[in-house]
This record gives sequence, C-alpha cells and structure tokens, in this order.
Amino acid sequence: MKLSPPLADTLRYLADLGWDAIYPVPPGAPPAAPPDAPPGPAPAPPECALAPAGDAARLAALAVEAAGCTRCRLASTRRKVVFGSGDPAARLMVVGEGPGAEEDRQGLPFVGPAGELLTKILAAIGLGRDQVYIANIVKCRPPGNREPQADEVAACRDYLEGQIAAIRPAVLVCFGRVAAQVLLGTDSPIGRMRGQWHSVRGVPTMVTYHPAALLRNAEYKRPTWEDMQKVRDRLLEGAAGR
Repeated sequence: MKLSPPLADTLRYLADLGWDAIYPVPPGAPPAAPPDAPPGPAPAPPECALAPAGDAARLAALAVEAAGCTRCRLASTRRKVVFGSGDPAARLMVVGEGPGAEEDRQGLPFVGPAGELLTKILAAIGLGRDQVYIANIVKCRPPGNREPQADEVAACRDYLEGQIAAIRPAVLVCFGRVAAQVLLGTDSPIGRMRGQWHSVRGVPTMVTYHPAALLRNAEYKRPTWEDMQKVRDRLLEGAAGR
C-alpha cells in the first residue's frame, strides 16, 4: 500500500523519535473494529479539533493594526509583518520566538525548515496546521535572526495578549526558551520549564524545544515528543469533559 506524502512524513518523524509501535490509543477511545466487521458510518472528526468560535473579528482588527505598526525599530528592517495564521477558534495555540527570513518574505509564521518540522510535530498528535493557531512573540524579523530585545518584546506584547484573548485556546505551547520566558515571566532555562504544565492568562501551557533546535540537535526530538503527547492528552481530556 502506498502512503500519502503527509502520512509518510509523519511516520518518518515518529521513527526518528524512536517510536516504532502503533500510535497509542487515547484513554476512553472506542475499540477498533475486527478486520472482518462490515463497514460502518464514517467516523466523526476528533473532538479535540472542534471548538466554539473565537473572536475572529477582534483578531482581524489586531492584524490590521499590526500591519501598520511602527512601535519599535524592527519596523524599519522588516519586509512583512508576520502576525499569525490558523484557526481563530483553535483549541491549541502555539507561540514561537519571531519570524525568520522566509517568514519575513511570505508574511506567515513557521514556513521555513523549522515550520516544516512543526507541521510534522502537529501531525504526530493528530492535528493539521489549519486546526491550530500559530504566532510569535514578535511580529517582525529581528535582523540576522538575533533574539528580540526587551523593548521590541514589550512593543509587541499587546498584540500577543490580544491574540490569546481573542482565540481563547484550551492549551498553549511555547516553542523555545524565548517564548517561554516572555509568556511565563521568568528567566529559567528551558530544561527546567519543559515537560510540566504552567499557566498563561489561565490557559494550561506546555513548554518544549523549538523545532529549529531539533534540526540542530536530534537529542531534543524525544523530549519534545514526550511534551507533545501531554499536549495531545490534555486536548483529548478537555474534549471529553465538554
């Protein structure tokens, strides 16, 4: 049987993590039908992909405001503002550090090599990019991909807070040290923050390694997978309780 390219990519990603078993069945999931069972109705989409509508109008207004923003020095060097993308009613919102060169060119977050890996990470927990909302701490690319400076982060903070308030996600994921330190208001190293639940504006928040770090160091793949399994389980638990 020939696998579709997205499924093949996901299976390769899981194999890289050392995950060579069948994808685990979430607690409470119905048992699989025996091979000789007659076909039944098509399964409903997973509940973790369904959500009440977020405030799309508020999100759109913020995007328009950000498009003309000149609050900090990054406005003078950017090509495009990279506000965010995805489902305004997403139950999962992910936050990275800032746009890179390709993001700055396209005006979309996580579209370079790290973005391709993020797509595989999301697929591994059963979600497509169109089912989540993706944003960054700063909306314009810092020159040379340096870390955003404190005043640049402060200038963009209202946009990020507004995104979280408009989307009202069930779970947040901070990808990388900078995103985690900014949202959690701490200077702790990422090794101390990852793998456990935090809270941002009352939203359960998981910290894990940035996909770019996984591209540089394969040792981060396994802990990232462990963190994302917790995210998947939290989403499923929330869906079951609705």
